[in-house]
Amino acid sequence: MNSKDKLQEEQILVRVTGQDRPGLTASIMGTLAKYGARVLDIGQADIHSTLSLGILIRTNEDNSGKVMKDLLFKATELGVNIGFSPITDDEYEDWVNQQGKNRYILTIIGRSLSAENIEATAEVIASQGMNIDSIVRLTGRQSIKRENNNVRACIEFSLRGTPEDYVQMQAGLMKMSQEQGIDFSLQKDNMYRRMRRLICFDMDSTLIQTECIDELAKKAGVGDKVKEITERAMRGEIDFKESFKERVALLKGLDASVMQEIAENLPITEGVDRLMTVLKNCGYKIAILSGGFTFFGEYLQRMYNIDYVYANELEIDENNKLTGNFVGDIVDGRRKAELLKLIAQVEKVNLEQTIAVGDGANDLSMLAEAGLGIAFHAKPRVRETAEQTINTIGLDGVLYFLGFKDSYLGEAGKL
Repeated sequence: MNSKDKLQEEQILVRVTGQDRPGLTASIMGTLAKYGARVLDIGQADIHSTLSLGILIRTNEDNSGKVMKDLLFKATELGVNIGFSPITDDEYEDWVNQQGKNRYILTIIGRSLSAENIEATAEVIASQGMNIDSIVRLTGRQSIKRENNNVRACIEFSLRGTPEDYVQMQAGLMKMSQEQGIDFSLQKDNMYRRMRRLICFDMDSTLIQTECIDELAKKAGVGDKVKEITERAMRGEIDFKESFKERVALLKGLDASVMQEIAENLPITEGVDRLMTVLKNCGYKIAILSGGFTFFGEYLQRMYNIDYVYANELEIDENNKLTGNFVGDIVDGRRKAELLKLIAQVEKVNLEQTIAVGDGANDLSMLAEAGLGIAFHAKPRVRETAEQTINTIGLDGVLYFLGFKDSYLGEAGKL
């Protein structure tokens, strides 16, 4: 096409709004096709059966008037509203040049989301000079008549640009999260985000809503003493290894048979069943990396077909009693991070394709090492440093940070 031909073409932005119905888009596109219009961009959204369709076309100047006239007739026939805006060549080229900018995905989750929540999120985005390209709801529609105790709401923002200060943006999102009781995840929208393959979970207070060593201590009659040490360790106030040795020693003489009873009554965290079903159906490799005990990790492994379990082994004597000692090296925070890297290497997975989920101070290294580290109902020290948090809903909230929509998940995605 020579320069003269280029001058004879122009861009028109076509905007269509109104009641949606089958075949509406096909009718509009049929009119454009009749004049050989080229589609430079197209986007469509449907909210409560109301259509919003935008089409950027390039067409010959001799045809542009005819295109708009025929579209007006078609809009009347279809009962929708239509508008037109001319787009200059320079405006179009500026838009094209935006394609090279970084893209981010910001996800917010809560039991419900209000206009105030979305306003606060949008203000953080705007303060960093970023633009919202699209907003998508990931959770299913919620009934206002039927009660649902497991209700949640999730919105995903697609952002264009680079934050002026990424650390400040994270801090702003964390402040918003704490003040408004919603969770967030900010991720670069790159190939790794769409191709996660390995997910590593802490066990105690993450997959289950208890600390197994505390349950054992109750059976041994030293519950309060061990729980106090556990809480200090999870807050990072004392060295994990030393606290572990101290707590295990207090279990000396406990009959090992109580472990089966505890395992059969473990309080599974909300959302675990759904999360595990979806992850396995989608081919994820799953690992438990725990500072707890292998007996309970292996019990969960059998329940959910988990691929790897690394935890601590309690020593049992010939009388089936706990000796107060353990076998092998302690799985602490440093070891968890090493194991994540090792499993990724074995599975031939790039570290950027890994996910780690945990709640305690001994999970910090693992969360930092993974491509996506998520603090789940975490201790204050962990929340302060985490880049992704889930505090308001169950563990299946992880699915939304991975970009899953309820509508994708079929039976496995039902609440």
